[in-house]
Amino acid sequence: MVCWTKNPGVALAAITMALLSTPFAARADSLIENVNGMTLDSDGKVIRFAAMVIDDDGRVKTLLDRRDKRPKDVEFQFDGKGRTLIPGFFDAHGHVMNMGFAALTLDLSDTKTLEEALAKIARYAEENPNRQWIIGNGWNQETWGLGRFPTAGDLDAIVPDRPVFLSRVDGHAGWVNGAAMAAAGISAATKSPTGGTIEKVGGKPTGIFVDAAMGLFEQAIPVPRPVERDLALSKAQEILLANGVTSIADMGTTMQDWQSFRRAGDKGQLKIRIVSYASGIDDMIAIAGPGPSPWLYDDHLKLAGVKLYIDGALGSRGALLKQPYADKPGESGLAMLSPAQLKNKMSRAAMDGFQIAVHAIGDKGNDEVLSAIEEMQGTYKGDRRWRIEHAQIVDPVDLSRFAVSGTIASMQPVHQTSDRLMAEARLGRDRLHGAYAWKSMLDSGAKIAFGTDVPVESSDPFAGLSAAMTREDAAGQPFGGWMPEERLSREQAWQAYTNGAAYAAFAEDRLGSLEPGKRADFLIIDQDILLATPAQIRNIKVLQTWLAGRPVFVHDQ
Repeated sequence: MVCWTKNPGVALAAITMALLSTPFAARADSLIENVNGMTLDSDGKVIRFAAMVIDDDGRVKTLLDRRDKRPKDVEFQFDGKGRTLIPGFFDAHGHVMNMGFAALTLDLSDTKTLEEALAKIARYAEENPNRQWIIGNGWNQETWGLGRFPTAGDLDAIVPDRPVFLSRVDGHAGWVNGAAMAAAGISAATKSPTGGTIEKVGGKPTGIFVDAAMGLFEQAIPVPRPVERDLALSKAQEILLANGVTSIADMGTTMQDWQSFRRAGDKGQLKIRIVSYASGIDDMIAIAGPGPSPWLYDDHLKLAGVKLYIDGALGSRGALLKQPYADKPGESGLAMLSPAQLKNKMSRAAMDGFQIAVHAIGDKGNDEVLSAIEEMQGTYKGDRRWRIEHAQIVDPVDLSRFAVSGTIASMQPVHQTSDRLMAEARLGRDRLHGAYAWKSMLDSGAKIAFGTDVPVESSDPFAGLSAAMTREDAAGQPFGGWMPEERLSREQAWQAYTNGAAYAAFAEDRLGSLEPGKRADFLIIDQDILLATPAQIRNIKVLQTWLAGRPVFVHDQ
């Protein structure tokens, strides 16, 4: 028996690699002892425990209180020193490979002005003279207070000799320079594709390409090599585990992404659990063929369904609205699919048992997806768990339709704190009564699941918990919360990030909580999540992350 009691930080770090080197080897039960343990059951009720027995398959065997007898025949025993132990978080909506690439390329998310962003781009270009293209992400003209989109001319002034392609923070617009447009063969004569917009002034492209228009650069931008993709996956896993995310729904898995996941799984290097939703029907068929894949690599990977899009994002005015934008009356958003096209794609997936997740942000977009689901329910019966991703702006008259149709609202609390001022500008206060309406969704009987939309936002789930409880940002603004009637209780927010996300991915039988029979995926954190204030929750540190009863991340102590 290995007993980690004298100095758990040092001892754990010292033997982690030895334990991880044989993840599938037979082993006896393990005991996690002396912890302030807590989890939620399927009804959101708190279960407390002081010790946990983990079986030889990495599943929770028993939860024990302080008076219960401890097993004697265990492979190893870990003393938690009274620290808080909670289930690992399940991010219901993220982009694994995108976050890995974002961490390895130019990140503009911390820039506060256009000038600051341009200085960072110029510095990056100077430090990377051999890069064929300057690729980056994270810019946000709303944060900059620019009052307009940036332009190709802004970039040409600092990087005139190499193509530059920079994704907006929400991933729904690209900012390029003249060299990038030349490389992609784009000129004043190039027309906007269906579902996208080439921003033009005086008939000439400004350098902003919205939604499907970004696809015009796909053939020109160098394709990452497998080794680069694998590095991005490794980086993404490192970040997720450090933030306490043990499972994630990957929204938009391509065949190349799936191959990276499989290479990591084959090598025993897939640490997080990924439930994939293919990037469209073609990838769905190419990856899984006749139906959803089984769980692979001891419940580390599964292709569950397909991700579709009905509209774009608010920031780029691509969200599909019932009424025109308040700050641009001539526009009402972009329809990525017509109602008929949406239903055709949903039918193709549903006929083979794939789960369907549809991106919908605007109130008209949500209305059209709900209408498609309601129409299809008569044909495709059973437990389908239709999902709407984001559900940001919903007409109040449509809120009850989620519960009635059994549609899961997969939402991201951090979007509310990041987007509230932009949402007010785009729609006006009077049209926001169904915006980011978490409490109204729950009160109507709908199921909700929380995520982060990483890398659009940080993958840190504690920031999302705090936002869900307060509807205030990191600075405590606005005081008392934005539309505070939509705040959630601590347990409701926590449930959406654990059991709710697992349920949304048909994974509640094995993930989401620390109940007997489920995977022993857990965190040791530095504060009691049930006693900490929302501000303290935002600052919680993950000390250790474990999957299947084995450590995969240890905070540098």
